[in-house]
Amino acid sequence: MRAVQITRFGGPEVLDVVDLPDPVPGEGQKVYDVSTAGVNYADTHQIENSYLAAQQLPLIPGAEFVGTPVGGGQRVVGLLDGGGYAEKVVANDVLTWAVPDGVSDEQALATVLQGSTAWHLLRTSAHLAEGESVVVIAGAGGVGSLAVQLARRWGAGRVIATASSPEKRALAEELGAHATVDPALADDDPKQFTGALREANGGKPVDIVLEMTGGNVFSGSLSALAPFGRLVTYGMAARQETPSVPPGMLMQKSRAVIGFWLAHCMARPQMMDAAMNDLLAMVDAGELKPVVGGRYPMSNVKDAHQDLLARRTTGKLVLDPAR
Repeated sequence: MRAVQITRFGGPEVLDVVDLPDPVPGEGQKVYDVSTAGVNYADTHQIENSYLAAQQLPLIPGAEFVGTPVGGGQRVVGLLDGGGYAEKVVANDVLTWAVPDGVSDEQALATVLQGSTAWHLLRTSAHLAEGESVVVIAGAGGVGSLAVQLARRWGAGRVIATASSPEKRALAEELGAHATVDPALADDDPKQFTGALREANGGKPVDIVLEMTGGNVFSGSLSALAPFGRLVTYGMAARQETPSVPPGMLMQKSRAVIGFWLAHCMARPQMMDAAMNDLLAMVDAGELKPVVGGRYPMSNVKDAHQDLLARRTTGKLVLDPAR
């Protein structure tokens, strides 16, 4: 089979398309022919070996796919420990879900990792209550574009999205954000970013921030929280060290900082089922609209990673393993 493999850690330049033996299933697993593979920002960390779990070489990146069992059967979307950038994958039965006929490969892939993350950020980690204000960092991205829609659907009183260009800010507003903020305000001074978030919330502190950048964006977001506000951190896109949070800073305003990593939901399949069954039904009914950001031939996988790192993309990026 054709697959993308890395034999050294680094940037997009380490991604090579090679021929490898077909994968072999274990107990409770099937081999699938992949029609579309998902690309996520976390993949750029994986190939650098800069993410939460240490990586072992050689490896095939990719944590999600849409495909059918070898020999035929139901089209499914699935989550993987790795190996998704390939013509064939091995997946655990408990981490695959049937894709409704009315849902495209790209839409299904938008729900499985990024959609489930957005669902659990709001439901499980932040415990969004009706009327609360929600800040979505990177509101035009894969997770953010879905989090904006879910927050509105679940009764947020005000949704504020950050996005790095006028076009992305316009997209976030089309998806339901009441207001948008340029995250570049945090580059020089996190206090300026704090002020912008509060201004976008009518001059008031905010209740929830979904944060995946780190560095000054994290600091500015934390300072913007109201009493009993929650910041949920789920990424490190800025590749900057995030400042430590002294307990007194949390106690002064009864604030909370909560970490989230979807891998812990994967270890509890019932948590994934709750999110995926809800999300796929909403997409099938036209009630949730994933933003599809681009379909790349697998031979152009380096371009996909370069576009992600340069923040040129919106929504969901996918690979076509047949090209």
